[in-house]
Amino acid sequence: VGGGIKSVEDFKQVIQAGADKVSIGSAVVKTPSIIKECAGEFGSPAVAVAIDVKQDDNGDYHVYIRGGRENTGLGAVAWAKEVEALGAGEILLTSMGKDGTKSGYDLSISKKISRAVKIPIIASGGAGKKEDFYNVFTQADADGALAASLFHFKEIDIRDLKEYLYARGIQVRR
Repeated sequence: VGGGIKSVEDFKQVIQAGADKVSIGSAVVKTPSIIKECAGEFGSPAVAVAIDVKQDDNGDYHVYIRGGRENTGLGAVAWAKEVEALGAGEILLTSMGKDGTKSGYDLSISKKISRAVKIPIIASGGAGKKEDFYNVFTQADADGALAASLFHFKEIDIRDLKEYLYARGIQVRR
């Protein structure tokens, strides 16, 4: 579950309602201690930190909050390392420049962050075809890949995608 989690109390309510894992994003940029507190109380596997990034004209990636509207000035790789050190169990990484484009995941930032931390990375933003999923796993070392509209609008069938990935050696739940 994710979205609108602003405090340890919000996190706790969602866990008590039955969630196994909670994604927190903007709030932890302003108050990083939330990560440590939630990991301490509920365990690191329950804490997924959402990191929204955009690439600037120099090729650097910065962390954005408020749905990609506010540049925090934080470097994406440095922030990923910090959230890991604070106890995050995984990172949900969204490349805001790719989100909704269906032009493929941002393999560059996914690869940089997956190589900088030891916790799982879930890539988000840009999936448009089955090959995009394969590429993010094989070229960017992502541990997971998120997509929404492709599935909502039945452009790709989840079973077909899993079979496609499995046939190419990607471990998937079947």
